Amino acid sequence: MKIIRQVDEMQACALTLRAEGKRIAFVPTMGYLHEGHLSLVRAAHKHGEVVILSIFVNPTQFGIGEDFAGYPRDLSRDSALAAEAGVDLLFAPEAPDMYPCGYATTVHVEGITETLCGASRPGHFDGVTTVVSKLFGIVQPHAALFGMKDFQQLAVVRRMTADLNLPVEIIGMPIVREADGLALSSRNKYLTPHLRQQALCLQDAIRIATDAALQGEKDAAAIIAMVQQRIEQEGDARIDYIQICNPITLQEIPRIDADAVLLLAVFFNSTRLIDNHPILTPFN
Repeated sequence: MKIIRQVDEMQACALTLRAEGKRIAFVPTMGYLHEGHLSLVRAAHKHGEVVILSIFVNPTQFGIGEDFAGYPRDLSRDSALAAEAGVDLLFAPEAPDMYPCGYATTVHVEGITETLCGASRPGHFDGVTTVVSKLFGIVQPHAALFGMKDFQQLAVVRRMTADLNLPVEIIGMPIVREADGLALSSRNKYLTPHLRQQALCLQDAIRIATDAALQGEKDAAAIIAMVQQRIEQEGDARIDYIQICNPITLQEIPRIDADAVLLLAVFFNSTRLIDNHPILTPFN
């Protein structure tokens, strides 16, 4: 596996690969890799002859008071995991190279960035779409793989890619969970054992919601109330949002339909976790 740190070198390498007729599959990450990221790498081998993984903790998607400075970073660890998973090229740029002096361009997607995480993290998705569009220009992928745990992010990237006519196939991959059901996240490392146990209420809440919907409850507000009641049983849990939405527009829906998705964001002390699940699919 080759590690590339410079933007110009990565772009030149990618353009050479494309000129040689190689199909590039890309997995963008912020590092501190876990099994969720590695599952994307394994899937990427089915979508390209060359797999490129990026590690870049993007400063523009963190707001004031968020965990940018403390976000876990360990390039040596990540490099070993990436190589073992079969990554061909690891791109790990520095912020001054990605955002040089005088940088003045932002990519903004309207509408679907203004709800859910976008409502509680103003400017977050401008940072996401800007860095993803830059990475697409640098890495030149034919396909890019994203985990569905960040459901809104995937929807926003799909919208941006379609709106800007970017020749990249966006592939969403299922959530990878730990044995007890907690969705894998780099932020799980912030949880104390006590908070880690409390965080399992997210899985209980999803199961309560899907069971109710599958048993015929169609009122979204009634299901949200059940979810809220379960989460509020945990002393250190603070709800950011509970919404049942259309998976494409991300607009809240009052009645459950076949496509409805339950989306959650909950703080456990200062650690914010997100999760989601199609509400008419059993949660196992």
